[in-house]
Amino acid sequence: MTVTFSLMVSPSPIEFREPDSATNTETRLISDVLAKDRKATAEFVSRCTDWIYPFVRRRLVPRTELVEDLMQEILLAAWQALPGFRAEADLRSWVLGIARHKLEDYYRKRIREYELAEESDPEVDLAVMPILEQQIDSAAQQEQVQKTLSALPEPYALVLLWRYRDEKSAREMAELTGKTEKAIERLLARARENFRRRWKNA
Repeated sequence: MTVTFSLMVSPSPIEFREPDSATNTETRLISDVLAKDRKATAEFVSRCTDWIYPFVRRRLVPRTELVEDLMQEILLAAWQALPGFRAEADLRSWVLGIARHKLEDYYRKRIREYELAEESDPEVDLAVMPILEQQIDSAAQQEQVQKTLSALPEPYALVLLWRYRDEKSAREMAELTGKTEKAIERLLARARENFRRRWKNA
């Protein structure tokens, strides 16, 4: 398992709802966890693991070996932030908000570290873009998409996931990574072309 997240960030978005039995159950669970009840703590970890694992695994292609480590980091961050949890919030959304921020930290670091070689950019058929969006979002083809992404260099896979799964613009990615918008656009162009080539040959 992996432990990630050096930054403690306030999770978002948080869903608000009227108090109900589920909310009361979560409130009791958290109260017991904070009181260091072992059974409640085991239940909390089990629930969080069920929520975090598929969320993180889908977003860590091709570095799926990091899933366990990152899960540990997210669990630690959630545990440390638990005293600030508000009863009107949905626990699952709150935990996944922390996971989302941790993943964003990882994406930002890995893409920031990547240096593009000075070479001519590939000619990318713009028709690939909507097809790529459909492929990445298609449940029916998810296995093939994951396999194709796994075969890409990590920065290519991450920038595509950031663009098409999380719908971040090149400008947003540039601001988050400290790179220029042009550098991100070049990285995206190469990533799209690499994905398209591997997809056609699959």
